Amino acid sequence: MAEPNSVTAFYDERVLIHQPDSDAPFLPGRMDRRIRRLLSSLNVPWKYPEHAGRLTAIRHLLEMEPVPGLRFEKGRAATREQLARVHTSAYLEHIFELRGKNAWLDVDTTAVSPGSVDAAEVAAGTAIAAVEAVLQGHTESAFALVRPPGHHAEPVRARGFCLFNNAAVAAAHAQAAFGCQRVMIVDWDAHHGNGTQDIFFADPDVLFFDIHRASPFYPGSGQLEDIGAGLGEGTTVNVPLPAGAGDRAYLKAFQEILVPAADWFQPDLILVSAGFDPHPFDLALNVSFEGFAAMTGILQGLARRHCEGRLVFVLEGGYHLVSLSRGVRTVLNVLAGGTIPEPDSIGLAEVEAAADFHRQAFVADDPD
Repeated sequence: MAEPNSVTAFYDERVLIHQPDSDAPFLPGRMDRRIRRLLSSLNVPWKYPEHAGRLTAIRHLLEMEPVPGLRFEKGRAATREQLARVHTSAYLEHIFELRGKNAWLDVDTTAVSPGSVDAAEVAAGTAIAAVEAVLQGHTESAFALVRPPGHHAEPVRARGFCLFNNAAVAAAHAQAAFGCQRVMIVDWDAHHGNGTQDIFFADPDVLFFDIHRASPFYPGSGQLEDIGAGLGEGTTVNVPLPAGAGDRAYLKAFQEILVPAADWFQPDLILVSAGFDPHPFDLALNVSFEGFAAMTGILQGLARRHCEGRLVFVLEGGYHLVSLSRGVRTVLNVLAGGTIPEPDSIGLAEVEAAADFHRQAFVADDPD
């Protein structure tokens, strides 16, 4: 059993070689090609938002503001066998054929550069390395700092910047290589993890909890009524939220839905698809850094109650570099034993002090 509050960040520089070219040609007749032409006519620049600077911003902040006790470990590439636990052979063949090429893969946003397939293998393998470190007792918790992200990748296709489903690959590895009987995956990214849901929709041994901005927000899936199928009915839990939802909604969902679900499921391992685009800087939702801290504290408590603290975070979205890097550091600080600030409490003490200071100014003088 690992030491309490021991936390390891897994990072491999090879994830930086995924560098899609936003100016690469689209296939004829595609809607996004017509949109690109429209944007070009308006002189509006379009850049691929999932870029290597996301990871370098995180590393830079952690160097400038180190988290006490945080260790770093290198990642590794996933094998074809490990990827094939959640993706079809035909899909893997298609992706491997794109090694060394520039190409657009799907109807929305996913592209590859010459180094992308290698980077995607490393992203999935680094998530596996984080899971292994936790399951082998080397660290209580771990955070796989990876890209490209994974939770939109389905068994048979790439979507939403994602090639391989990193969290799903890691969960399947925990089941196959370590005999984990019950794995819980919590996805708090602003976008629904459609790929993870598809992969485990009928699996009773994986509880998938996803809180996200509701349809029609991308990718448009994750309806409240989607609860799994067959033997897996009841092990998919979706909490779709309106635009503007923030800390209070997220924490209410965690306390009133996630906690009872975890207590019922009793996981052997908790995985978190951690996207930081719910932060208001990404213009999707309104979760603060204190909100991310509070959610991390809840998950850490659940992991300690049910699975000896075994808790693994895998990076998903988050595209504003300040909120992304600060959000990751906030999570790592909680995992390392840092204090958890109360959400919505910032400034309250100052307001109370100001109220005391000004209070007598607005009290009418007693005429007597």
